[in-house]
Order: sequence, then C-alpha cells, then structure tokens
Amino acid sequence: MKAMILAAGRGERMRPLTDHTPKPLLLVAGRPLIVHHLEKLARAGYREIVINLAHLAAKIPAALGGGRRWGLRIRYLREPPGALETGGGIVNALPWLGERFLVINGDVWTDHPLTPPRMASTALAHLVLVDNPPHHPHGDFALEGGRLKPQGGERLTFAGIGWYHRALFATRPKGRHPLAPWLRAAIARRRVTGEHHRGRWTDVGTPRRLHELDLELGTRRCGAGVSA
Repeated sequence: MKAMILAAGRGERMRPLTDHTPKPLLLVAGRPLIVHHLEKLARAGYREIVINLAHLAAKIPAALGGGRRWGLRIRYLREPPGALETGGGIVNALPWLGERFLVINGDVWTDHPLTPPRMASTALAHLVLVDNPPHHPHGDFALEGGRLKPQGGERLTFAGIGWYHRALFATRPKGRHPLAPWLRAAIARRRVTGEHHRGRWTDVGTPRRLHELDLELGTRRCGAGVSA
C-alpha cells in the first residue's frame, strides 16, 4: 500500500517559525516532524510515499532526499501557490497512488501504528478519530458500530489520518477543493468506516503545542523511551 503525507500548507498559526521553515520540518524530539511519519510508515510496511509541496517547497526534498535512508521511495508533487487543499491535493496525486492508500497530515504526531486496516468492501474511506482536544471541543463525526454517522451520538475529532479508496476521488475535478464535503457525502451513504484511537495524538498547529510535545517526548526519551 502507498501513502501520502500532506505537507503543502503555509502554517499560518505556526508563524514566525514557518516563515523560513516548512511546518513538517520543525523539530520534535530532535527530528523533523515529518521524519517521525517516515519512520513509522517504514515500520508499518509502506514503501512508496507521495509528499505534496507548496510553501518553501524546495526545502523538504532537500532535507529528505529520495527516502533511501528509511527504505522508502519518495515522490514529490509541487502545487501552485496557496496549495490545492486536502481534496485537491489528493486528486492531483491520484495517478501515483494505488486503489487503496493512506493519507496523513504532515502536522500531527501520534503513536498510532499506521497499520492498514481491513476495510469493508463497500467502504470509500476509513478514518482515525480521537478524543476531542481542548482547541476542538465539539469534534467532527460520530462513530457507531464501526461506521461514521453524520449526526447523533458522541462526536470525535478526525485525526488527519485516513485510508481511502480511489473511487472517492476518481470523478472529482482537478483544482483547489476541501476534502470534508466529499467525506460528508460518503458518510451520508454509510460508506465511511472508522476507529477510535485512544492513544497519543497531537495536532501540532501552534508554537505552544509544538513546544509542549517536544518537552513531553524529550522527557519520555530520557525515561522509558518513545515510539516515534
């Protein structure tokens, strides 16, 4: 299975740190945030990775190269200024992704193993949901019986980690598009499954959250160790 890391965002909330450094290259526990993803993807058995680029695009390939040091092959896709949003970015990458593939936000950290789930034959997507963080208290979707619901039930937060079937995107137009409306339409048709990850997850969206995560992982590394 192939994977895509979303790395094209400007990182406005992370400024001034992202004025000269793409958000996925910011350091957490001594390594760029995106390297934590690459290490985990390699351990989970992925071998081909697509990374989309826009803001400070040249810096990410310069830092990561072709992926050989992790046993991976990385393909970089440059997007126009302002990027294509999540939906548009996936549509743009579709020729280099398989029938089913993982997409993960480049600005999250998690202890989820990223092992591919056994998706139902009718599922167009399988999303990882987490407990609602303080900055997103109302969540995104409800989960019941392994399927996402558009309404009702306790709402959880989408972790920015999902496995998708290319059929969800095959007829979508190219250009700048958000992913959420396509997911909501598929959820209404009961074609999106999900899981509740109760382990560690952080949306590294602000300098404060980056600092807190760096302190936590640094402390754990000095103690019992940490799974990147």
